[in-house]
Amino acid sequence: MKLNRLGRSEIEVTDICLGSMTWASQNTEAEAHEQLDYAVAEGLNFIDTAEMYPTTPRLAETTGFTEAIIGNWIAGRSNRDQIVLATKITGEGNKDIRNGARVTGATVREALEASLQRLKTDYVDLYQLHWPNRGSYHFRKYWTYDASTQDVGSMDQEVADILGEVQKLQGEGKLREFGVSNETAWGMMKFLEASEKYGLPRIVSIQNEYNLLCRIYDTDCQEVSLREDVGLLAYSPLAAGGLSGKYMDGSIPEGSRRSMQANLNGRYTPAAESAIAHYAEVAKRHGLNLPAMALAFCRSRPFMTSTIIGATSMDQLKTNLSAAKLELGEAVLEDIQGIYRDWPQPM
Repeated sequence: MKLNRLGRSEIEVTDICLGSMTWASQNTEAEAHEQLDYAVAEGLNFIDTAEMYPTTPRLAETTGFTEAIIGNWIAGRSNRDQIVLATKITGEGNKDIRNGARVTGATVREALEASLQRLKTDYVDLYQLHWPNRGSYHFRKYWTYDASTQDVGSMDQEVADILGEVQKLQGEGKLREFGVSNETAWGMMKFLEASEKYGLPRIVSIQNEYNLLCRIYDTDCQEVSLREDVGLLAYSPLAAGGLSGKYMDGSIPEGSRRSMQANLNGRYTPAAESAIAHYAEVAKRHGLNLPAMALAFCRSRPFMTSTIIGATSMDQLKTNLSAAKLELGEAVLEDIQGIYRDWPQPM
């Protein structure tokens, strides 16, 4: 698989990352370990998780179970030094974890040390802030997003506090690099400014949603990524399974995400369904598999460090990993751009 550098760090990651948010809900531990073994054997070295996983559905009583599953896998293997392991600290608002406390330097330490215990490892390669303390426009909140209502008065101090603790944890060997998630261009720049001003660790990545149906990253965030070497780790590259094509013509397979969440957290709308049908026509016209085409498109973007796939079956995993070898030609990309012009924001 192709390797990309993680920001300005020494770490290289495969441009496909294995996500894990269904493990312990839709997937058993044995199934998760089978996915991990297969993906690593295929050359993948990058695994992403979070302390709040699983999320399909997210329940208070299963919080942390996904990390524990990965920890058991790590404990049973001898390849920890060959794996780039990423996890996240849950932010403000999730009452199931630390009663929804805002992220501070102290909570970064508390959360990371708890994750390390579940993951059965001495360190994580990439630790990420799951979402900003001030809130986020992601998960379809962009339709009502109003930055003027945010409390940003203490952001400079909060960022310095967080990065200061990251620096201490790096010195203790508990984490290697730090990144953000569900952020804006302005938010990224505030972290970068604090790093420069106070000599603190620099963020190496941002994990935001990106797929054929959600391309808001193409504007200001893309510019920050390219100019500041803060690459995108794209989550939901198949729009929570919508771009797999399995829900077309009204089909809702048993055990699928739509069987539990009818609109895929706001992603599956009538407009999105129409856009998916048009992308499916492009894939068919060029003899391509729709999900592989959708993933290959994400991989082709100049700001992309890694595309995070998820699977609830081995067949899905194999299809998704096949995108690692697929390079889209100009004719396909032109057709994709034509659909995008007609359906720029369908969800």
